[in-house]
This record gives sequence, C-alpha cells and structure tokens, in this order.
Amino acid sequence: MAYTSNHVTAQIEESIRVKSELMKDADQIFAAGLLASDVLERGGKILLCGNGGSAADAQHIAAELVVRFKGGNERRALPALSLSTDPSTITAAGNDYGYDQIFSRGVEAWGQAGDLLIGISTSGNSKNVILAVEMARKKNMKVLLLLGAGGGKLKDLGDMSIIVPSPITARIQESHILIGHILCSVIEKKMFNLD
Repeated sequence: MAYTSNHVTAQIEESIRVKSELMKDADQIFAAGLLASDVLERGGKILLCGNGGSAADAQHIAAELVVRFKGGNERRALPALSLSTDPSTITAAGNDYGYDQIFSRGVEAWGQAGDLLIGISTSGNSKNVILAVEMARKKNMKVLLLLGAGGGKLKDLGDMSIIVPSPITARIQESHILIGHILCSVIEKKMFNLD
C-alpha cells in the first residue's frame, strides 16, 4: 500500500480527536495543576518517572519546572527531578535489584512526606512505576498518574489519574506532554501570577 499525504492527515485528525476527548477532563487536569502547586507552595518537590517516551516526558516536565515553562516568565526555580536521567543509578539499581526497582529506589532516596510523584505510563501497567507509587505511598507522598489505554493496573493507585482516551501509544504520549505543559502553566499562574 502506497503512503500519501492522507496518511499524515489521518494521524493529525486522530491526534485532534483524542485531544478533543481529553477536554472532557479539563477540570481534573486543572485540579492536578492545583495539587502540584500546593505541594510546591508547601515546600515539597516533584519527582517524575516513566519508561521510554514517558521517561522523556518526565525529563521534559522537570526541566520546565526547574527552568521555566514560558519564555519571559521570570520566577524562582522549582524543585522537580526526573528519576530517569541518571544512568549510573538506573543501571546499578537494575543490576543489583532488577529493572522493576529502578524508580522505587529513587523515590526511597529522594521522596519525603508531602512531595508529589508523577508517574507516567502509556499502558498503565509499568511494573517499575507501580513499585514507585507503592514506595511513594509508604513515604506519605501524593501521587499523580498520567496514563493511557484505560489506565491499566495503575488507574486506581494515585490520588489522581488522568487517562488519555486512546490505546495508541503515540496519541497517548502527545496528550501526556500537552497535559504536562498545562500543569506547568497552572503552576506558574497559581504560584507567580504569570500567564
């Protein structure tokens, strides 16, 4: 089958459809931004984790918080840390304890009561994210989950779960970074009155 520009159009249309469905969760996404703001205003920090593209999203969101989300928005750096950015720690944990433990070890090391863990999983079934959530619960942290494909095993494990209404990994990831950007915008508005 030959590809044409219709293939491109179909992907863009599908992305728009998924994001249009996601608008039904606008109140929940806003509430998640307020939750993150509250954690930061109380002196807590945000830890993020995910695998593959979700690891990239975790890094991306952490960078927006540490540096700034929107150009021109001068404000103090906010404490956010992606647990997927240190290959020495990840490979040591994977080698010594198994891949399932790579994020829970980071949560155990860095997480404190009142902090927020943002776990990102397109399937909702990532074992290492599940174990990170369990560790966060032991440490009395808040948990926000960005999921897809119906939410999987993670859907009921967080204080909040935002589930992208699609089974397609690419569409879920596109929506996760949109949600991450919206969370950052809510945080900058709530904490610093920046648009």
